[in-house]
Amino acid sequence: SGPAIYRSRTVFEDATPEVVRDFFWDDEFRPKWDTMLAYFKTLDECPCTGSMIVHWIRKFPFFCSDRDYIIGRRIWEDGKTYYCVTKGVPYPGLPKRDKPRRVELYFSSWIIRPVESRKGDGQLSACEVTLVHYEDMGIPKDVAKLGVRHGMWGAVKKLHSGMRAYQSARKTDTSLSKCALMARMTTKISCDENISSPGRVLREDENDQSTGIIKRKNDNSLNWKWIAIAGTVALAFGLRSGVIGKALLVGAGQRIGR
Repeated sequence: SGPAIYRSRTVFEDATPEVVRDFFWDDEFRPKWDTMLAYFKTLDECPCTGSMIVHWIRKFPFFCSDRDYIIGRRIWEDGKTYYCVTKGVPYPGLPKRDKPRRVELYFSSWIIRPVESRKGDGQLSACEVTLVHYEDMGIPKDVAKLGVRHGMWGAVKKLHSGMRAYQSARKTDTSLSKCALMARMTTKISCDENISSPGRVLREDENDQSTGIIKRKNDNSLNWKWIAIAGTVALAFGLRSGVIGKALLVGAGQRIGR
């Protein structure tokens, strides 16, 4: 009854989880590789937990109006594994307008962890990103699916080049943006502990921002330890590129033709 849910897995060779984590969080660098991001602003932040509320406006193809997002985001850390949770949240200080159109149903989160390199040297020098994403953009489901099917690979390649550019920039410029600094303010957890036991009590601010826990194991035996649905994103890989916009237009034309 809701929008399609997408799951993707990307592996970056010769990359650390910390750099990849900062890359996804860094709104100041994102316009250099994500041409659909027209505007961004941090509306609220918590210096204790690293939680943020950000406002994004994204450019859509000419047959759609631009989209407006109020995104809450926060990062949990278990050793070298990062759970980056982002979702649409209400924000009374910035009410909806006719244009750009507000996307309220939105969830985009990923697990970032070190994995063994394909070089076969036994070193954990690669980084795996597993993304789960859905949103209601106000576009017919069949058209959106066609766009993703035809444009996702191009978007992933664009994401890869953006990450490599960010990696190079970090080597020459040691200063971090405010968003990248906030990405380092993670909440440390342990997936091995029983988080529902009476011994662990959430603080009031955690209670307000954490609304549940999902445990899931898919057919490929990927063990999702847990993803906390939090109130405090970076937008998803594939749905955010100019390639996708063109693919949506092509898909819509093909559908009308049939």
